[in-house]
Amino acid sequence: MRKRYRKPIISNHGGYWSAQFRDLDGTKRHVSLGPVDKVRKFEAEEKLARILEPINSGAEPSPDLPFGEFVKRTFLPFYERGWKESTVQSNRERIGYHLVAAFEHCRLGQLRRDGLQQFLDRKAAAGLSYSVVAHLRWDLRQIGRMAVSEGYIKRNPAELLIIPPEAPRPVHRSMTFDQVRLFFSVLELREKVIGGLAVLAGLRPGEIYALTRSRVEDEYADVDQRIYRGRLGTPKSPKSRPWAAICDGLAVWISQWLDLLPQTEPEAWLFPSERIITPLSKDNCWRRHFKPRLEAVGLGWVNFHVVTGHDLSPRDSHAVFR
Repeated sequence: MRKRYRKPIISNHGGYWSAQFRDLDGTKRHVSLGPVDKVRKFEAEEKLARILEPINSGAEPSPDLPFGEFVKRTFLPFYERGWKESTVQSNRERIGYHLVAAFEHCRLGQLRRDGLQQFLDRKAAAGLSYSVVAHLRWDLRQIGRMAVSEGYIKRNPAELLIIPPEAPRPVHRSMTFDQVRLFFSVLELREKVIGGLAVLAGLRPGEIYALTRSRVEDEYADVDQRIYRGRLGTPKSPKSRPWAAICDGLAVWISQWLDLLPQTEPEAWLFPSERIITPLSKDNCWRRHFKPRLEAVGLGWVNFHVVTGHDLSPRDSHAVFR
C-alpha cells in the first residue's frame, strides 16, 4: 500500500501553535510549535515539516501534494543551501507573499500553464514591477522543474511562461558628468573615498564597507568579501571581479584617508565605526553624511543605487579630479 504524506493542521491552542498526527506505527502524537506572539504560522509549519520529515521520507511522490507543502518542505530547504543570506530573505518573502499565498492548497498536479500565466498577468496589471514579475516567473519555473525532477509531476506547467509586456519597467536615473563632479565637491574625505570606490571603481556598498587596509593597493582593491547586516561573507555574485581598478585621483584620496586612520594593522577596517572594531554602517553613513550634503545642492534624489549604477569612461574618471 502506498504511504500517504501526513499533513496535520496547525492550530492555535492557548496562545501556542500545535498539531496532532500519527506516527508510522499509528501512535497519536501532539507537538507544540512555539508561542503565537513570537513564531509566525509559516515558521511553525516549517518546524512541523522537519518533525514529519522522517515519517514522510518514505512516501511515494504524488501529484496530490499541495504546492505550499512542496515549496516549504522540499524546494526552499534545498535551494537555500546555495543562496546568500540576503537572497534567502528576499526569495523567501517573495515566494511566501505571492506564490504560497496564491497556490498554497492547490495540488501540484492541478497547476496549469494558462492559470499560472493569468496569475502573472494579474500581478503586472496590479502594478507590480517588471523585476518582481520576472522573479516570480523564475520562481515558478524552478519550482516546476524540481517537481518534475522529484517525480511529483510529469511536465512543468511553468516552463513556457512569459513576462507580461505591461509590467512596468523601472526608470533608472543617473548623474551627468557635471553632477558627478558636484557630488564629490560637497563630500568630506571619507565620503569621497566611499563614493569614489562606488562611482569610479564600481564596487557595491557591501564590498566597500568590508574593505580592510590590506585589501587596498595603489592600483587595485581586493574584492574577496562583503558585509551584509553586520555579517561578513563572500561577494554577492561568483562573477564579481576579484580586483577593482583604482584610478590615480582616487588612489590619492585613499592614501590621504589611510594617513588619518587610528589603526595601522593590515586587517583594520578601511571605514571603521566609532567603536573601531566594527565597520561603518552603510545606512547610517549615507543618512548622516551623504544625504544632507547632497540635498543642499539639489542631489537629494541620489542614493547608493544611483551611485553604484553609474558607469564613467576612463577619460571621464580622470576628468573628475581636474
